[in-house]
Amino acid sequence: MNSTMKQCLLVLSVLALSACTSRMSAPVADRNLGPDTPPEAVAPEAAVVPAPAAARYYVVQPGDTLNRIAQMFGYSFADVAAWNNLSDPDQISVGQSLRVAPPDGVTVTPVSVGTPAIGAMPASTTPASTAGGPALKTGPVANVEPYSDAAWAKANKAPAAAEPPAAAAPSAPAAPLSPVTDGDWMWPARGKVVSTFSNGQTKGIDIAGQLGDAVQASAGGRVVYAGAGLRGYGKLVIIKHDADFLSAYAHNRSLLVKEGQTVTKGQRIAELGNTDADRPKLHFEIRRRGKPVDPLKYLPKR
Repeated sequence: MNSTMKQCLLVLSVLALSACTSRMSAPVADRNLGPDTPPEAVAPEAAVVPAPAAARYYVVQPGDTLNRIAQMFGYSFADVAAWNNLSDPDQISVGQSLRVAPPDGVTVTPVSVGTPAIGAMPASTTPASTAGGPALKTGPVANVEPYSDAAWAKANKAPAAAEPPAAAAPSAPAAPLSPVTDGDWMWPARGKVVSTFSNGQTKGIDIAGQLGDAVQASAGGRVVYAGAGLRGYGKLVIIKHDADFLSAYAHNRSLLVKEGQTVTKGQRIAELGNTDADRPKLHFEIRRRGKPVDPLKYLPKR
């Protein structure tokens, strides 16, 4: 083989090796990528995610109120009342199953965590200036504390008097309360006593009744608390009678007096109810120097 042929064979070999190398270095196509927009760049579709089946219903526990239940699941008091056809939201009972998610096909805007609690159904149909819907009346159930001696003392502490305007003449001080005696007490409600005082366990007596029955001041005095901020007592009124005695009226359906108001013996102060209770009844306490005493020792014999 002459030198010219050897050179031709060498050139052919180099060209063949170059072609093989070019084929091996070609980039590998990514079959997962295409002309479509990547998933993370697609705006999520606006939709209401339904609550899981386990969270659509809730069983009422002791101490629950409808407002507290609604807040637990992020909806408004009025929505939960509507889903359960509750004309009187105070009438919920322990063990009752309540719908706590909107029915299928119903879209509801959840209530944000910072939204104030709603303590009552809409008070009027006048549109609110900021919400564009019915004006809602906030109630005293936004901060509910479990029962304790400290919570009780905080509840029956007389509210501080509002500072009068600079140009207004100072108001006259409240008249001192007259001391009460054993004969000054009257029964706060009609009905049978279904639970009696037990020192260390039951702090008063329970009087059975019907929803809406009159609850009357057992003796004259000044209202130092009217609200629902003490868990286990529902809607509660506390009256200070003198330096020694207080009386308490719990589980009411509605309150007819306000803090700071002076009431007379026998005045109607509330309507009997079942808030934070398993049945319509009035829980009545008398406290002497802060300590619960047996009301039956002070009330007249029936």
